[in-house]
Amino acid sequence: MDLDLRKLRYFVAVADRLHFGRAAEELHIAQPVLSRQIRVLEQDLGAALFTRDRHGVELTDAGRQLLADAGPLLASTHALRRRVSEAAGGRRRLMVGFRAGIPITPAARAFEGRHPDVIVDMQRIEGGDQAVMLLDGRIDVAFVRLPIDEAGLRLTPLYSEPRVAVLPAGHRFAGKEVVTETDLAGEPLLWDGDASSQPTKRPFANAGYPVRGVDETLEHVAAGRGISFLARSASVFYSHPDIAYVPIPDLAPDQVHLAVAVTHTSPVVDDFISAAQSAAEITAECGNYEMWQLGGDALARHA
Repeated sequence: MDLDLRKLRYFVAVADRLHFGRAAEELHIAQPVLSRQIRVLEQDLGAALFTRDRHGVELTDAGRQLLADAGPLLASTHALRRRVSEAAGGRRRLMVGFRAGIPITPAARAFEGRHPDVIVDMQRIEGGDQAVMLLDGRIDVAFVRLPIDEAGLRLTPLYSEPRVAVLPAGHRFAGKEVVTETDLAGEPLLWDGDASSQPTKRPFANAGYPVRGVDETLEHVAAGRGISFLARSASVFYSHPDIAYVPIPDLAPDQVHLAVAVTHTSPVVDDFISAAQSAAEITAECGNYEMWQLGGDALARHA
């Protein structure tokens, strides 16, 4: 049975609103037509998607499962249309997402050397956006930090990097060469939406302010509202007069991967992944952080 994408869009509209009338109005179709299309979809799938009674409309277990799966499917369809439209117009564009502190210029330059006709666009993403933006087609490939929901994604490991403790400049450990988890036990923590920034052991139990992204993290730490942990590249790319970065070797290292939606098969994307792997290998051979401080030109010269 081929799934009718139009009926699937109708289903999502009803599921989002749990109201056939409002969904029909949003879709600009008559309510009886919408109800009929949903019944046909239920017959096609062999499962009831909604319960309907005088109290209103609710999703069944099958409906909840379909809603969870429908988003990535419809998003990938939209992304496919966009890429076909761009190709038909003679445009070739690769949208690359990246997390804060991950240098992508070396990979982009190596790729552009092979594909001078492809425009490489870059967009910074936050932890909670990594999987979503890949699956809905807003970005084609992304430099991501683990952990990430891998459902529907293909991941290629690139490298790992140590983490640092992010402390207020006046903190008692701000001048130390290294700190341990035990040193910082009991400190209030700033929890980023990116779970990879969270410690993995028990001493850290005091959750402080919730934050989103590196910039917010630094401002809250500087204000004395807690401490945090970031990949060591943050100390290269982000300076702040009221912040001290101190290595914390007993935290698990940060893992950087390339991610692409499994539905997005493209020789261009595969070539970008190959270029990124080559750049990561050169960086590892030369010493990650020294090269990062010198920037993409240094990597290109070394290559």
